[in-house]
Amino acid sequence: MADSKKRFTIKPFRTFVQMDKTGAEQIWASLGDAIDEIHHRNASSLSFEELYRNAYNLVLHKHGDLLYAGVSDRLASHLLEIVQRLADVPDSSLLEEMAHAWSEHRITMVMVRDILMYMDRTYVPQNRRRPVYELGLHLFRTTVWEHPRVQPRVTQLLLDAIAEERAGLLTDDRTLLKQNLGMLLELGAADASNVYERDFETLFLGTTQEFYHRESLDFLAKNTAIDYVAKAQGRLEEEKARAAALCLAQTTEGPLQNIVETELIERHAENLVKMENSGFAALLKDETKVDQLRDMYDLLVRVPSSVDYLRDALSERVKIDGAALIADQERGQADPPAFVRGVLKMRDRYGNVVSTAFRGEKRAAKRLRESFEDFLNADARAASCLAIYVDELLRTGLKGATEAEVTAELHKVILVFRYLADKDVFESYYKQHLAKRLLGNKSVSDEAERAMVSQLKAECGYQFTSKLEGMFNDMRISRDTRDAYKRHKKTQQPRQADGNNNGSSKPVDIEVDVLTTGYWPTENVPPCTLPGPVNGAIQLFSDFYLQKHTGRKLSWQTSTGSAELKATFGTAPNKYRKHDLCVSTYQMCILMLFNEKSSLTLGEIRTATSIPDQELRRHLISLCTPKHRILRKGSKGKAITSDSDTFTFNADFTSKMRRVRVPLVSMKETSISGAAGASGASGAVGVGGVAASGGDGYTAAGGAVPENVEEDRRHLVEAAIVRIMKARKRLHHNDLIAEVTKQLSVRFVPSPQFIKKRVEGLIEREYLERDETDRRVYMYVA
Repeated sequence: MADSKKRFTIKPFRTFVQMDKTGAEQIWASLGDAIDEIHHRNASSLSFEELYRNAYNLVLHKHGDLLYAGVSDRLASHLLEIVQRLADVPDSSLLEEMAHAWSEHRITMVMVRDILMYMDRTYVPQNRRRPVYELGLHLFRTTVWEHPRVQPRVTQLLLDAIAEERAGLLTDDRTLLKQNLGMLLELGAADASNVYERDFETLFLGTTQEFYHRESLDFLAKNTAIDYVAKAQGRLEEEKARAAALCLAQTTEGPLQNIVETELIERHAENLVKMENSGFAALLKDETKVDQLRDMYDLLVRVPSSVDYLRDALSERVKIDGAALIADQERGQADPPAFVRGVLKMRDRYGNVVSTAFRGEKRAAKRLRESFEDFLNADARAASCLAIYVDELLRTGLKGATEAEVTAELHKVILVFRYLADKDVFESYYKQHLAKRLLGNKSVSDEAERAMVSQLKAECGYQFTSKLEGMFNDMRISRDTRDAYKRHKKTQQPRQADGNNNGSSKPVDIEVDVLTTGYWPTENVPPCTLPGPVNGAIQLFSDFYLQKHTGRKLSWQTSTGSAELKATFGTAPNKYRKHDLCVSTYQMCILMLFNEKSSLTLGEIRTATSIPDQELRRHLISLCTPKHRILRKGSKGKAITSDSDTFTFNADFTSKMRRVRVPLVSMKETSISGAAGASGASGAVGVGGVAASGGDGYTAAGGAVPENVEEDRRHLVEAAIVRIMKARKRLHHNDLIAEVTKQLSVRFVPSPQFIKKRVEGLIEREYLERDETDRRVYMYVA
């Protein structure tokens, strides 16, 4: 059993025999011959396993230095043969031969690297030498590429080939260019040298800059800006495609693009904008050139700083067109609605330029908004014109429009409204026109009116529209009051009004709008002397109203309202003509005087009616117009010259209409405040609505801010200052200015000087005081 067990024999280690130098040299000789065969493409007869073992043994027996030096020398000798051949190659085939030599060398080095893999893993890192493959590339660079008959010629041939492409000549084969450039990149990466940058990139970028500098100047001098834009776009695309096709280094693509954009775009951006007839500024004048504007933007946006020229041109164009609109309005060539329609047309046109040509760029949209604000806020003219435009829309412009069309039109109004800094001026004018529409029942629809107020409320907040909503509420309550008064009269015995009422016992019917003080435009106009029958009707209504609302006071506004008069014309009973005259309250007072006398002077009429002189003249002229000549003026000419001018009842007046409306003539000298007074005053009870106004001169002289708005601003600024100081107790002057401006910007933008003046007024009234140590610091006085 024991004999059957297997026995193990332990033999001693074999004695290690060190390879001597002679043996090493013999092995290296075989390896060297193998490398020669590889260079000559006779590798098929070689045993790579045997070659690898020989190299392994040399390194293992500490003959790595012999192997590494031998490989380096053998590679260098072969490269010397290559460079001697390349040096004599003509330029016409140098790129091809260079590419072939490089390709062959890389194949050789891959095979040699495989044989010497063990040396790369052990000997090279231990002795800090280059790996075999990198050694081969390094030797190629120093021996072949840097040869004085090779590098300069190859570089120049590469640059010439690219120049020929730019000149429009077809290159035979881009592959040679790509291979030679790839060689430079790989040589530089192998030993961390800057051979690509030094021998090609610097020269390439320099020649590129020179080429495009010269070409851009020549082309721009002979062609239009539009043609130049197309040419530049093409060149930029060409360079991008060429860089991709030649596989240029990423370090080259960026500088190349910058150079091309600098020479083609940045250097000529200002000229492209200002060129006569074809520049960006010139194209802005033509609404059909949006596509060309977009092409120019697409080019210049590659250099962001160049787009500033485009934005400046857009801003300047808007300001010029806006100034032309203002000039037309000042000369009377365009009425206020036409001015606003011009602004809206500009907004649509240049808004399309920003959205299409500028690709909706936010900075361009901001410059557009600032440009509109610049010319619209030069004075208060735009606010008054916009109010008149809205008045026209809500009177007649939106008649028959659908809800969507009404919303769209009002949205356009809000677009212009947003540009206004003096929103309180617009509110003042809008309130005056709204009062006229409501009291005269001239609105196209209540829904449109409320939609406009809702838009303003959404834009500026509840406080901005609270009074406007109060006006609507007053009109609703007034309708209920009129209905209640009619029912009240039916239950009462008929009363004969004071006066003879033109011989009729029938009392005067009145319809009254009761308005709340503070909601409606205020105008201190002294009441005129009303005819007796009208006074009687007023007394009846006052008794009815004050009986239901004790503690209230009615202030009758005789400067407003309208009346219907039954008038008889003709000289014989069988030739009498009866008409119903629709006139203003003042006109009614004037005409009623002619029941007593057929002829009166201006002075007599003024004494009898107490109508203010300017309004009296205006209403008398309205009754003497050729179309509505109810009165005959004694003096010649259109004007009323003196108090002795006579006015006679015209019994010969004729009209095809039974019901005759007598409109008021416009008086250009009437100021905005005077016109407002004819629309229904604050806290008033108007007799039968409002007087018709034929004037369109609602703009304050020179676009100045109306006095009542200026007064409101003083109160608003002072209230804001006190409110802020009460909360903060102590504040620096600049901080106070900023805070007040921020709080009031929803209504208007007060100037620092205006705020400072109000601060000084509050200091005088001891609401504030200055800090004794710093005079620019204010403190609240409790």
